[in-house]
Amino acid sequence: MTLVAGVDSSTQNCKVVVVDAATGATVREGRAPHPGGTEVDPDAWWVALQTATTQAGGLDDVAAISIGAQQHGMVVLDEEGRVIRPALLWNDTRSAQAARDLTAEFPDIVERTGSLPVASFTSTKLRWLRDAEPENAGRVAAVALPHDWLTWRMRGFGPAASAADGPQLNELTTDRSDASGTGYWNPATGDYDEQLLAASVGHAGTIVPRVLGPGESPGTVALGGPIMAAGAGDNAGAALGLGARPGDVVVSIGTSGTVFAVTEQPSREPTGTIAGFADASGNYLPLVATLNAGRVLDSVADLLGVTLDELGTLALSAEPGCSGLVLQPFFEGERTPNRPDATATLFGMTLASTSRENLARAAIEGLLCGLADGLDALIANGVVANRIMLIGGAAQNPAVAAIAAQVFAAPVVVPQPAEYVALGAAVQAAWALTGERPVWAMAVHAEPPVDTRPIIRAQYRARL
Repeated sequence: MTLVAGVDSSTQNCKVVVVDAATGATVREGRAPHPGGTEVDPDAWWVALQTATTQAGGLDDVAAISIGAQQHGMVVLDEEGRVIRPALLWNDTRSAQAARDLTAEFPDIVERTGSLPVASFTSTKLRWLRDAEPENAGRVAAVALPHDWLTWRMRGFGPAASAADGPQLNELTTDRSDASGTGYWNPATGDYDEQLLAASVGHAGTIVPRVLGPGESPGTVALGGPIMAAGAGDNAGAALGLGARPGDVVVSIGTSGTVFAVTEQPSREPTGTIAGFADASGNYLPLVATLNAGRVLDSVADLLGVTLDELGTLALSAEPGCSGLVLQPFFEGERTPNRPDATATLFGMTLASTSRENLARAAIEGLLCGLADGLDALIANGVVANRIMLIGGAAQNPAVAAIAAQVFAAPVVVPQPAEYVALGAAVQAAWALTGERPVWAMAVHAEPPVDTRPIIRAQYRARL
Protein backbone atom coordinates (compact mmCIF):
# COMPACT_ATOMS: atom_id res chain seq x y z
CA MET A 1 0.00 0.00 0.00
CA THR A 2 1.38 3.39 -1.01
CA LEU A 3 0.63 6.10 1.57
CA VAL A 4 0.25 9.84 1.05
CA ALA A 5 -0.50 12.55 3.60
CA GLY A 6 -2.60 15.68 3.57
CA VAL A 7 -2.55 18.58 6.03
CA ASP A 8 -5.26 21.07 6.95
CA SER A 9 -3.73 23.96 8.87
CA SER A 10 -6.99 25.75 9.68
CA THR A 11 -7.87 28.68 11.88
CA GLN A 12 -8.52 26.51 14.92
CA ASN A 13 -6.19 23.52 14.57
CA CYS A 14 -3.90 21.43 12.39
CA LYS A 15 -5.07 18.06 11.06
CA VAL A 16 -2.88 15.48 9.34
CA VAL A 17 -4.39 12.49 7.54
CA VAL A 18 -2.43 9.60 6.09
CA VAL A 19 -4.36 7.76 3.38
CA ASP A 20 -4.10 4.92 0.90
CA ALA A 21 -3.08 6.60 -2.36
CA ALA A 22 -5.18 4.16 -4.39
CA THR A 23 -8.51 4.55 -2.56
CA GLY A 24 -8.27 7.62 -0.33
CA ALA A 25 -9.14 5.52 2.71
CA THR A 26 -7.78 7.05 5.91
CA VAL A 27 -5.15 4.89 7.58
CA ARG A 28 -4.27 7.14 10.50
CA GLU A 29 -4.51 10.78 11.54
CA GLY A 30 -3.42 13.37 14.10
CA ARG A 31 -4.28 16.87 15.19
CA ALA A 32 -3.06 19.73 17.36
CA PRO A 33 -4.69 23.04 18.36
CA HIS A 34 -3.87 26.54 17.14
CA PRO A 35 -4.10 29.68 19.28
CA GLY A 36 -7.26 31.75 19.03
CA GLY A 37 -7.50 35.32 17.80
CA THR A 38 -7.22 37.11 14.48
CA GLU A 39 -3.44 37.37 14.51
CA VAL A 40 -1.08 34.49 15.27
CA ASP A 41 2.66 33.89 15.40
CA PRO A 42 3.26 31.46 12.48
CA ASP A 43 5.63 29.46 14.68
CA ALA A 44 2.48 28.20 16.46
CA TRP A 45 1.37 26.62 13.16
CA TRP A 46 4.80 25.04 12.73
CA VAL A 47 4.73 23.52 16.22
CA ALA A 48 1.17 22.27 15.70
CA LEU A 49 2.11 20.72 12.35
CA GLN A 50 4.97 18.80 13.92
CA THR A 51 2.78 17.66 16.82
CA ALA A 52 -0.05 16.54 14.54
CA THR A 53 2.38 14.75 12.21
CA THR A 54 3.87 12.84 15.12
CA GLN A 55 0.40 11.94 16.37
CA ALA A 56 -0.40 10.67 12.86
CA GLY A 57 2.50 8.24 13.02
CA GLY A 58 5.15 10.33 11.27
CA LEU A 59 6.21 10.38 7.64
CA ASP A 60 8.73 7.55 7.44
CA ASP A 61 6.40 5.38 5.33
CA VAL A 62 4.70 8.26 3.49
CA ALA A 63 5.58 8.80 -0.17
CA ALA A 64 4.18 12.31 -0.64
CA ILE A 65 2.59 15.11 1.39
CA SER A 66 0.77 18.37 0.70
CA ILE A 67 -0.44 21.23 2.90
CA GLY A 68 -3.82 22.93 2.72
CA ALA A 69 -4.39 25.96 4.95
CA GLN A 70 -6.58 28.94 5.70
CA GLN A 71 -6.54 31.47 2.89
CA HIS A 72 -5.42 35.10 2.85
CA GLY A 73 -3.29 35.15 6.02
CA MET A 74 -0.43 37.67 5.79
CA VAL A 75 2.98 36.21 6.67
CA VAL A 76 5.63 38.89 6.17
CA LEU A 77 9.33 38.00 6.15
CA ASP A 78 12.46 40.09 6.35
CA GLU A 79 15.55 39.50 4.20
CA GLU A 80 16.80 36.88 6.69
CA GLY A 81 13.56 34.92 6.42
CA ARG A 82 12.37 35.94 9.88
CA VAL A 83 8.68 36.60 10.54
CA ILE A 84 8.37 40.35 11.11
CA ARG A 85 5.13 40.38 13.08
CA PRO A 86 2.27 37.99 13.90
CA ALA A 87 0.32 36.95 10.83
CA LEU A 88 -2.99 38.71 10.26
CA LEU A 89 -5.63 36.04 9.57
CA TRP A 90 -8.51 36.07 7.08
CA ASN A 91 -10.98 37.01 9.85
CA ASP A 92 -9.10 40.14 10.92
CA THR A 93 -11.21 43.07 9.70
CA ARG A 94 -8.95 45.99 10.66
CA SER A 95 -7.98 46.43 6.99
CA ALA A 96 -11.51 47.35 5.84
CA GLN A 97 -10.47 50.94 5.06
CA ALA A 98 -7.39 49.67 3.26
CA ALA A 99 -9.67 47.63 1.00
CA ARG A 100 -11.65 50.75 0.17
CA ASP A 101 -8.45 52.68 -0.51
CA LEU A 102 -7.11 50.07 -2.94
CA THR A 103 -10.44 49.90 -4.73
CA ALA A 104 -10.45 53.67 -5.16
CA GLU A 105 -6.87 53.69 -6.46
CA PHE A 106 -7.47 50.88 -8.95
CA PRO A 107 -10.94 51.20 -10.52
CA ASP A 108 -10.17 48.21 -12.76
CA ILE A 109 -9.13 45.99 -9.86
CA VAL A 110 -11.79 43.33 -10.58
CA GLU A 111 -10.49 42.96 -14.13
CA ARG A 112 -6.93 42.75 -12.82
CA THR A 113 -7.50 40.20 -10.04
CA GLY A 114 -10.95 38.66 -10.51
CA SER A 115 -12.15 40.01 -7.16
CA LEU A 116 -13.03 43.22 -5.38
CA PRO A 117 -10.77 43.40 -2.32
CA VAL A 118 -12.29 43.08 1.13
CA ALA A 119 -10.73 43.08 4.57
CA SER A 120 -9.96 39.36 4.35
CA PHE A 121 -7.54 39.65 1.43
CA THR A 122 -3.75 39.70 1.80
CA SER A 123 -3.39 42.87 -0.25
CA THR A 124 -5.55 44.86 2.14
CA LYS A 125 -3.62 43.56 5.15
CA LEU A 126 -0.37 44.64 3.53
CA ARG A 127 -1.84 48.10 2.89
CA TRP A 128 -2.92 48.26 6.53
CA LEU A 129 0.64 47.35 7.53
CA ARG A 130 1.99 50.09 5.28
CA ASP A 131 -0.22 52.69 6.93
CA ALA A 132 -0.32 51.48 10.55
CA GLU A 133 3.16 49.98 10.96
CA PRO A 134 5.37 51.66 8.34
CA GLU A 135 8.61 50.51 9.99
CA ASN A 136 7.51 46.87 9.74
CA ALA A 137 6.29 47.40 6.19
CA GLY A 138 9.68 48.78 5.22
CA ARG A 139 11.35 45.56 6.38
CA VAL A 140 9.18 43.29 4.22
CA ALA A 141 11.35 41.35 1.78
CA ALA A 142 8.82 38.60 1.04
CA VAL A 143 5.18 37.88 1.72
CA ALA A 144 3.63 34.43 1.92
CA LEU A 145 0.37 32.77 2.88
CA PRO A 146 0.09 30.16 5.66
CA HIS A 147 0.38 27.13 3.37
CA ASP A 148 3.25 28.74 1.44
CA TRP A 149 5.23 29.37 4.62
CA LEU A 150 4.62 25.90 6.07
CA THR A 151 5.60 24.21 2.78
CA TRP A 152 8.78 26.31 2.68
CA ARG A 153 9.63 25.40 6.26
CA MET A 154 8.98 21.69 5.66
CA ARG A 155 11.42 21.80 2.75
CA GLY A 156 14.11 23.02 5.17
CA PHE A 157 14.16 26.74 4.41
CA GLY A 158 13.86 29.65 6.80
CA PRO A 159 16.00 31.67 9.21
CA ALA A 160 17.59 28.48 10.59
CA ALA A 161 18.95 27.54 7.14
CA SER A 162 22.71 27.38 6.71
CA ALA A 163 24.54 30.67 6.60
CA ALA A 164 26.07 29.76 3.25
CA ASP A 165 22.70 29.38 1.53
CA GLY A 166 20.73 31.92 3.52
CA PRO A 167 16.96 31.66 3.98
CA GLN A 168 16.35 31.27 0.21
CA LEU A 169 13.22 33.39 -0.06
CA ASN A 170 13.11 32.56 -3.77
CA GLU A 171 12.21 28.98 -2.81
CA LEU A 172 8.78 30.12 -1.58
CA THR A 173 6.01 28.44 -3.62
CA THR A 174 2.22 28.52 -3.71
CA ASP A 175 -0.61 27.29 -5.93
CA ARG A 176 -3.28 28.94 -8.07
CA SER A 177 -6.00 28.74 -5.43
CA ASP A 178 -4.08 30.53 -2.69
CA ALA A 179 -2.46 33.01 -5.09
CA SER A 180 -5.93 34.01 -6.29
CA GLY A 181 -6.88 35.07 -2.75
CA THR A 182 -4.04 37.52 -2.31
CA GLY A 183 -5.61 40.38 -4.26
CA TYR A 184 -2.50 40.86 -6.42
CA TRP A 185 -2.61 37.82 -8.74
CA ASN A 186 -4.70 37.43 -11.89
CA PRO A 187 -6.41 34.01 -12.20
CA ALA A 188 -7.14 34.56 -15.89
CA THR A 189 -3.53 35.28 -16.90
CA GLY A 190 -1.67 33.48 -14.13
CA ASP A 191 0.49 36.53 -13.42
CA TYR A 192 1.22 38.62 -10.33
CA ASP A 193 0.24 42.28 -10.57
CA GLU A 194 3.45 43.97 -9.45
CA GLN A 195 1.86 47.41 -9.43
CA LEU A 196 -0.90 46.31 -7.07
CA LEU A 197 1.57 44.50 -4.84
CA ALA A 198 3.79 47.58 -4.59
CA ALA A 199 0.78 49.78 -3.84
CA SER A 200 -0.23 47.37 -1.09
CA VAL A 201 3.06 46.96 0.78
CA GLY A 202 4.44 50.40 -0.06
CA HIS A 203 7.54 49.50 -2.05
CA ALA A 204 8.59 47.50 -5.09
CA GLY A 205 10.72 44.37 -5.16
CA THR A 206 8.82 42.23 -2.65
CA ILE A 207 9.37 38.52 -3.26
CA VAL A 208 6.20 36.48 -3.74
CA PRO A 209 5.92 32.68 -4.01
CA ARG A 210 6.27 30.96 -7.36
CA VAL A 211 2.88 29.64 -8.47
CA LEU A 212 2.89 25.90 -9.12
CA GLY A 213 0.47 24.11 -11.42
CA PRO A 214 -1.85 21.25 -10.43
CA GLY A 215 0.13 18.11 -9.73
CA GLU A 216 3.45 19.99 -9.67
CA SER A 217 5.96 19.46 -6.85
CA PRO A 218 8.25 22.11 -5.36
CA GLY A 219 10.66 19.45 -4.08
CA THR A 220 10.81 17.19 -1.05
CA VAL A 221 10.57 17.43 2.70
CA ALA A 222 13.99 18.35 4.15
CA LEU A 223 16.65 15.66 4.52
CA GLY A 224 15.31 13.39 1.82
CA GLY A 225 11.75 13.14 3.05
CA PRO A 226 8.56 12.59 1.04
CA ILE A 227 7.73 14.41 -2.18
CA MET A 228 5.82 17.63 -1.52
CA ALA A 229 2.91 18.82 -3.63
CA ALA A 230 1.84 22.39 -4.33
CA GLY A 231 -0.59 22.78 -1.45
CA ALA A 232 -3.83 24.78 -1.60
CA GLY A 233 -6.15 27.20 0.09
CA ASP A 234 -8.70 25.55 2.35
CA ASN A 235 -11.75 25.87 0.11
CA ALA A 236 -9.93 24.60 -2.97
CA GLY A 237 -8.61 21.75 -0.86
CA ALA A 238 -12.13 20.86 0.24
CA ALA A 239 -13.32 20.87 -3.38
CA LEU A 240 -10.55 18.43 -4.31
CA GLY A 241 -11.28 16.24 -1.30
CA LEU A 242 -14.96 16.06 -2.22
CA GLY A 243 -14.23 15.40 -5.87
CA ALA A 244 -16.39 18.41 -6.78
CA ARG A 245 -16.93 18.99 -10.50
CA PRO A 246 -18.86 21.62 -12.52
CA GLY A 247 -22.52 21.44 -11.40
CA ASP A 248 -21.61 20.87 -7.74
CA VAL A 249 -21.93 23.70 -5.23
CA VAL A 250 -20.18 23.26 -1.88
CA VAL A 251 -21.65 24.94 1.18
CA SER A 252 -19.20 24.74 4.07
CA ILE A 253 -20.17 25.66 7.63
CA GLY A 254 -17.03 26.07 9.68
CA THR A 255 -15.60 29.04 11.55
CA SER A 256 -16.57 30.94 8.43
CA GLY A 257 -19.28 30.03 5.96
CA THR A 258 -18.48 29.56 2.29
CA VAL A 259 -20.42 28.81 -0.87
CA PHE A 260 -18.30 27.89 -3.87
CA ALA A 261 -18.44 26.00 -7.13
CA VAL A 262 -15.98 24.53 -9.60
CA THR A 263 -16.32 26.24 -12.99
CA GLU A 264 -14.45 26.08 -16.27
CA GLN A 265 -14.45 29.86 -16.78
CA PRO A 266 -13.10 32.62 -14.51
CA SER A 267 -15.54 34.85 -12.65
CA ARG A 268 -15.47 38.64 -12.51
CA GLU A 269 -18.26 40.14 -10.41
CA PRO A 270 -17.91 43.90 -9.90
CA THR A 271 -19.78 44.32 -6.60
CA GLY A 272 -17.40 42.13 -4.61
CA THR A 273 -20.04 39.63 -3.53
CA ILE A 274 -18.22 36.88 -5.43
CA ALA A 275 -14.49 36.33 -5.13
CA GLY A 276 -13.17 35.12 -8.48
CA PHE A 277 -10.73 32.55 -7.15
CA ALA A 278 -8.93 29.75 -8.97
CA ASP A 279 -9.23 26.14 -7.83
CA ALA A 280 -6.47 23.58 -7.31
CA SER A 281 -7.26 21.46 -10.37
CA GLY A 282 -6.76 23.99 -13.17
CA ASN A 283 -10.34 25.30 -13.14
CA TYR A 284 -11.87 28.20 -11.22
CA LEU A 285 -13.60 28.53 -7.86
CA PRO A 286 -16.03 31.48 -7.61
CA LEU A 287 -16.72 31.85 -3.91
CA VAL A 288 -18.95 33.75 -1.54
CA ALA A 289 -17.84 33.88 2.10
CA THR A 290 -19.51 34.86 5.34
CA LEU A 291 -17.67 35.57 8.58
CA ASN A 292 -20.48 34.21 10.75
CA ALA A 293 -21.13 30.48 10.55
CA GLY A 294 -20.66 27.70 13.09
CA ARG A 295 -20.05 30.04 15.98
CA VAL A 296 -23.54 31.49 15.51
CA LEU A 297 -24.91 28.15 16.62
CA ASP A 298 -22.35 27.90 19.44
CA SER A 299 -23.35 31.33 20.73
CA VAL A 300 -27.09 30.67 20.71
CA ALA A 301 -26.63 27.21 22.23
CA ASP A 302 -24.61 28.78 25.05
CA LEU A 303 -27.27 31.44 25.53
CA LEU A 304 -29.97 28.78 25.83
CA GLY A 305 -27.81 26.55 28.01
CA VAL A 306 -28.03 23.55 25.67
CA THR A 307 -25.71 21.36 23.60
CA LEU A 308 -25.64 21.68 19.83
CA ASP A 309 -27.66 18.47 19.54
CA GLU A 310 -30.25 19.88 21.93
CA LEU A 311 -30.29 23.12 19.93
CA GLY A 312 -31.17 21.08 16.85
CA THR A 313 -33.97 19.28 18.70
CA LEU A 314 -35.41 22.60 19.85
CA ALA A 315 -35.17 24.01 16.32
CA LEU A 316 -37.05 21.11 14.74
CA SER A 317 -39.90 21.56 17.21
CA ALA A 318 -40.52 25.10 15.85
CA GLU A 319 -42.31 25.89 12.60
CA PRO A 320 -40.44 27.17 9.53
CA GLY A 321 -40.18 30.95 9.83
CA CYS A 322 -40.15 30.85 13.64
CA SER A 323 -43.45 32.74 13.90
CA GLY A 324 -41.73 35.82 12.48
CA LEU A 325 -38.56 35.70 14.60
CA VAL A 326 -35.49 36.44 12.42
CA LEU A 327 -31.85 36.42 13.48
CA GLN A 328 -29.50 38.49 11.35
CA PRO A 329 -26.31 36.77 12.55
CA PHE A 330 -23.64 39.41 11.98
CA PHE A 331 -21.99 38.76 15.36
CA GLU A 332 -18.46 39.57 14.12
CA GLY A 333 -19.22 42.07 11.40
CA GLU A 334 -19.73 40.52 7.99
CA ARG A 335 -17.89 39.98 4.74
CA THR A 336 -20.96 39.17 2.59
CA PRO A 337 -22.71 41.55 2.67
CA ASN A 338 -19.62 43.68 3.24
CA ARG A 339 -20.43 45.17 6.66
CA PRO A 340 -17.26 44.85 8.76
CA ASP A 341 -18.69 46.94 11.61
CA ALA A 342 -22.14 45.30 11.79
CA THR A 343 -23.56 43.51 14.82
CA ALA A 344 -26.17 40.77 15.15
CA THR A 345 -29.85 41.72 15.44
CA LEU A 346 -32.92 39.76 16.46
CA PHE A 347 -36.08 40.93 14.68
CA GLY A 348 -39.75 40.12 15.12
CA MET A 349 -39.83 39.58 18.88
CA THR A 350 -43.38 39.27 20.15
CA LEU A 351 -44.85 37.41 23.10
CA ALA A 352 -45.85 34.66 20.68
CA SER A 353 -42.57 34.38 18.77
CA THR A 354 -40.07 34.73 21.61
CA SER A 355 -39.50 31.15 22.67
CA ARG A 356 -36.49 28.91 23.10
CA GLU A 357 -37.64 26.78 20.17
CA ASN A 358 -38.01 29.72 17.81
CA LEU A 359 -34.69 31.24 18.84
CA ALA A 360 -32.92 27.93 18.21
CA ARG A 361 -34.48 27.64 14.77
CA ALA A 362 -33.88 31.32 13.95
CA ALA A 363 -30.16 30.78 14.53
CA ILE A 364 -30.05 27.96 11.98
CA GLU A 365 -32.32 29.73 9.51
CA GLY A 366 -30.32 32.98 9.74
CA LEU A 367 -27.03 31.17 9.20
CA LEU A 368 -28.37 29.25 6.18
CA CYS A 369 -30.15 32.25 4.64
CA GLY A 370 -26.87 34.16 4.49
CA LEU A 371 -25.33 31.24 2.63
CA ALA A 372 -28.37 30.91 0.34
CA ASP A 373 -27.94 34.57 -0.62
CA GLY A 374 -24.42 33.61 -1.63
CA LEU A 375 -25.73 30.77 -3.78
CA ASP A 376 -28.13 33.19 -5.50
CA ALA A 377 -25.19 35.43 -6.37
CA LEU A 378 -23.27 32.50 -7.87
CA ILE A 379 -26.26 31.40 -9.96
CA ALA A 380 -26.74 34.97 -11.21
CA ASN A 381 -23.10 34.84 -12.30
CA GLY A 382 -23.65 31.73 -14.40
CA VAL A 383 -22.98 28.91 -11.93
CA VAL A 384 -25.10 25.79 -12.41
CA ALA A 385 -26.29 24.23 -9.13
CA ASN A 386 -27.32 20.63 -9.70
CA ARG A 387 -26.72 19.70 -6.07
CA ILE A 388 -25.56 21.23 -2.81
CA MET A 389 -22.76 19.44 -0.97
CA LEU A 390 -23.19 20.49 2.68
CA ILE A 391 -20.03 20.06 4.74
CA GLY A 392 -18.53 21.22 8.03
CA GLY A 393 -19.20 20.17 11.59
CA ALA A 394 -22.64 21.77 11.73
CA ALA A 395 -23.77 19.87 8.62
CA GLN A 396 -23.92 16.66 10.65
CA ASN A 397 -26.65 18.12 12.88
CA PRO A 398 -29.96 16.66 11.58
CA ALA A 399 -31.69 19.99 12.12
CA VAL A 400 -29.15 21.88 10.00
CA ALA A 401 -29.47 19.36 7.18
CA ALA A 402 -33.27 19.32 7.32
CA ILE A 403 -33.57 23.12 7.42
CA ALA A 404 -31.01 23.43 4.60
CA ALA A 405 -33.38 21.37 2.44
CA GLN A 406 -36.06 23.98 3.25
CA VAL A 407 -33.82 26.98 2.51
CA PHE A 408 -31.98 25.85 -0.65
CA ALA A 409 -33.86 25.17 -3.87
CA ALA A 410 -31.38 22.54 -5.13
CA PRO A 411 -31.08 19.00 -3.69
CA VAL A 412 -28.87 18.79 -0.60
CA VAL A 413 -26.34 16.02 -0.02
CA VAL A 414 -24.44 15.71 3.26
CA PRO A 415 -21.19 13.76 2.79
CA GLN A 416 -19.88 11.52 5.55
CA PRO A 417 -17.85 13.49 8.11
CA ALA A 418 -14.24 13.71 6.98
CA GLU A 419 -11.32 16.11 6.94
CA TYR A 420 -12.02 17.21 3.37
CA VAL A 421 -9.38 19.96 3.23
CA ALA A 422 -6.72 17.50 4.39
CA LEU A 423 -8.09 14.88 1.99
CA GLY A 424 -7.86 17.40 -0.83
CA ALA A 425 -4.23 18.00 0.09
CA ALA A 426 -3.76 14.22 0.02
CA VAL A 427 -5.25 14.20 -3.50
CA GLN A 428 -2.56 16.71 -4.46
CA ALA A 429 0.10 14.53 -2.86
CA ALA A 430 -1.03 11.48 -4.84
CA TRP A 431 -1.22 13.63 -7.99
CA ALA A 432 2.36 14.87 -7.55
CA LEU A 433 3.51 11.31 -6.87
CA THR A 434 1.84 9.57 -9.84
CA GLY A 435 1.29 12.37 -12.34
CA GLU A 436 -2.48 11.77 -12.41
CA ARG A 437 -5.32 13.18 -10.31
CA PRO A 438 -6.79 10.29 -8.29
CA VAL A 439 -10.52 9.59 -8.19
CA TRP A 440 -11.72 8.61 -4.72
CA ALA A 441 -15.32 7.77 -3.82
CA MET A 442 -17.30 10.10 -1.55
CA ALA A 443 -19.53 8.45 1.05
CA VAL A 444 -22.93 10.08 1.69
CA HIS A 445 -24.20 10.64 5.22
CA ALA A 446 -27.64 12.05 4.44
CA GLU A 447 -29.83 13.23 1.55
CA PRO A 448 -32.74 15.13 3.05
CA PRO A 449 -35.71 15.48 0.68
CA VAL A 450 -36.18 18.86 -0.99
CA ASP A 451 -38.73 20.71 1.15
CA THR A 452 -38.46 24.36 0.10
CA ARG A 453 -40.24 26.80 2.44
CA PRO A 454 -40.21 30.28 0.83
CA ILE A 455 -41.31 32.00 4.05
CA ILE A 456 -37.88 31.48 5.59
CA ARG A 457 -35.96 33.47 3.02
CA ALA A 458 -38.70 36.01 2.46
CA GLN A 459 -38.62 37.00 6.13
CA TYR A 460 -34.83 37.14 6.16
CA ARG A 461 -34.64 39.32 3.03
CA ALA A 462 -37.15 41.73 4.51
CA ARG A 463 -34.72 42.48 7.36
CA LEU A 464 -31.59 43.14 5.27
